[in-house]
Amino acid sequence: MGQVIMHNVVSLDGFIADQNDDVGPLHEWYFSGDTPITPPNNQRPDGPEKFDHSGAGVDFKVSGASAEYVGPMWEGIGASIMGRRLFDLVNGWEGQPPAGDHVVVVSHRPKPDGWHPEASYHFVDDVTTAVATAKELAGDRTVIVNAGVVGGQALAAGLVDEVAMDVVPVVFGSGRRYFGDIDRQHLLDDPHVVIQGDRVLHLRFTVRR
Repeated sequence: MGQVIMHNVVSLDGFIADQNDDVGPLHEWYFSGDTPITPPNNQRPDGPEKFDHSGAGVDFKVSGASAEYVGPMWEGIGASIMGRRLFDLVNGWEGQPPAGDHVVVVSHRPKPDGWHPEASYHFVDDVTTAVATAKELAGDRTVIVNAGVVGGQALAAGLVDEVAMDVVPVVFGSGRRYFGDIDRQHLLDDPHVVIQGDRVLHLRFTVRR
């Protein structure tokens, strides 16, 4: 099976959004470059966004360095895992995730009645079941776990193979933490991916077992 990667865009001080779930300037680098790139499912990238939850038909323009990194990463995604908070914020991208064919939602509440029955969205109670379900659905492709509370739970449970961070030079001061409520140390190896884009630094770390 493929790897399980915890991922999100993050501020220098470790936040993926402010207290109001606004990402502020965190996603500006998706639109400030000169190289067009389109998510596999032609949707906006991960994360809560205030300006357009659907993003259908939107092309992104990133730096050449970011395009060479982000494009293959998006293409390799088979399934993603998200929490109910993000699902509600983006309304599950109306059943069309930015990348991958399947989504697993960690929630004690079921899928909303009548919500896009054709979409491969699976609602489970806990992160262990979520990772197992996503890996089965993804096959040999990558499982992406959205950073935040659910991502932190997956890391704490030893279910994450790599941590991927798109670090943007902004300090939030407070907000939604990349690692959620994680409360103990976890060692990672030195980054095996270090790519400088325009207004973003792409980093990937292997989680030590």
